[in-house]
Amino acid sequence: MAFPYNNLKTPVSEFSGNEDLHRDKMRIIIPISIISALSLGVLILILLIIHLLKTKPGQPASETTTKNGDIVVSFKHQLRKKQGQQSSETATKNGDIFSIWNYDGTNAYNDIIQATKDFDIRYCIGTGSYGSVYRAKLPNGKVVAVKKLHISEAHEATLKRSFMNEVKTLTKIRHRNIVRLHGFCLHKRCMFLIYEYMERGSLFYVLNNDEDAVELNWSKRVNIIKGIVHALSYMHHDCVPPIVHRDISSTNILLNSELKAVVSDFGTARFLDHKSSNQTIEVGTYGYIAPEVAYSMIITEKCDVYSFGVVALETLMGRHPKELLSSLLSSSTQSLLLTEILDQRLPPLRTRSVVQDVVFVSKIAFACLHANPRYRPSMESVAKEFGASRIPFTKCLHDISVGQLMNPQVYLYDQSELSTISVE
Repeated sequence: MAFPYNNLKTPVSEFSGNEDLHRDKMRIIIPISIISALSLGVLILILLIIHLLKTKPGQPASETTTKNGDIVVSFKHQLRKKQGQQSSETATKNGDIFSIWNYDGTNAYNDIIQATKDFDIRYCIGTGSYGSVYRAKLPNGKVVAVKKLHISEAHEATLKRSFMNEVKTLTKIRHRNIVRLHGFCLHKRCMFLIYEYMERGSLFYVLNNDEDAVELNWSKRVNIIKGIVHALSYMHHDCVPPIVHRDISSTNILLNSELKAVVSDFGTARFLDHKSSNQTIEVGTYGYIAPEVAYSMIITEKCDVYSFGVVALETLMGRHPKELLSSLLSSSTQSLLLTEILDQRLPPLRTRSVVQDVVFVSKIAFACLHANPRYRPSMESVAKEFGASRIPFTKCLHDISVGQLMNPQVYLYDQSELSTISVE
């Protein structure tokens, strides 16, 4: 609104030289100045509070203490709707689980307890050394996975550190091939995390079930490996600071109903600081840990690269390549044919494009397993190579050996679409 006195010009002649008016003016200015200063201070304080409460995508959006003292924190991700507003519109537009809960942590906690019948064994779909995973169907029909940690005095400090580390990591990153964290509950009597539900379970489970493994044909396996590549490339090269997972294994790769792969279990993940030594204790799953970690105790992105190489080879072979890894440099291993180490439960490779993809992934896997981390490719370069045109071997598939796949000079990348590999 425009006020008339906004158009006044100074000085106004009728008021000039009036000392009494000037004296009254001074009396008025002093309290006004004090009030203005206080108002400015209050305004700054309000702005500061708003800034602190404002959440970025993927950061905690609400925190509610239940009657029992349990804390449930929900994550809105990219949702901007405030608590108290209608949630149906948000649910329709985003399909976000906590829009249904209206960001009420108490309701979220109660829904989880009710959906699992207070974590009854009937709803348990997996158990590990530190926790159990439950399938929970919420009142709105949404299905989530709930990982409840096994609390013990001996491991309480370690569990809590791992718990908070996973929450910290997953609230800062977002990628289609990284499991999505919906929320968590942290209390000395109860700790659990709420994830998106992955219907097919772990890659390890699928590969070790003959019926499921046969369904996982060569093209699907290549796509699973590609998904892992993009997740690790994002973590290593798009996140600031870079994130190293430190426990890439087939048990930590989950698959949904469409066999899309996501990386999970960030309890041991670490944000790298290139200004520090990044020393660490040895963590991870036996059989996937890079060899240099045992003697250097220094963590780098190349540790994940090695673990990825193991998982990629495991996906193609249908089993963990432990015997192969222990004798990679032996002449007997290098003379093995690629067709001999591939999963024998699947039909032989026939389609030219699929043959090319499998040979390419095999080559990448062996490059990632190099004993010297300096010679392992970065995940960013691997991701780029997945999208590049390439010329494979000019020889029969059945003549390609492990030794040739380990030779960095054998496989060339080019813009040509010409394929000269023989599948006869």
